[in-house]
Amino acid sequence: MASINPYLTFAGNCEEAFNFYKSVFGGDFTYVGRFKDMPSEQPVPESEQNKIMHIGLPISKETTLMGSDSSEAFGHATILGNNFSISVNADNEEEARRIFDGLSAGGKVTMDLNKTFWGALFGMFTDQFGIQWMVNYDYEQQ
Repeated sequence: MASINPYLTFAGNCEEAFNFYKSVFGGDFTYVGRFKDMPSEQPVPESEQNKIMHIGLPISKETTLMGSDSSEAFGHATILGNNFSISVNADNEEEARRIFDGLSAGGKVTMDLNKTFWGALFGMFTDQFGIQWMVNYDYEQQ
């Protein structure tokens, strides 16, 4: 069965925000990746390199608070109202494809569901009601 987690997007202060959340919830980050660590066909501008590409903080056994900085260099500026998504973590590839295809119907796909450099099947879209979604299946969980 799929699980759902909140995904927050920041305008350059993701690390500060997540250190604050960690001080409240406790625990350890499961992953901290920076834009400079991301393989890219385009060079990452110096001003963007240390911004957070992805971070995760477990809140409970079932919930992880996730986030990143947006980057105008990659065509996405943070605007209040577009700074969150619902992240669905599927149990298998078939479930990920079913959820992605079903929820994105009538919406706008912003990143096709494909294998990624971090070892997952991942895609993003805005559904027909304007809600932003991310669908992920982590191949390492097999």
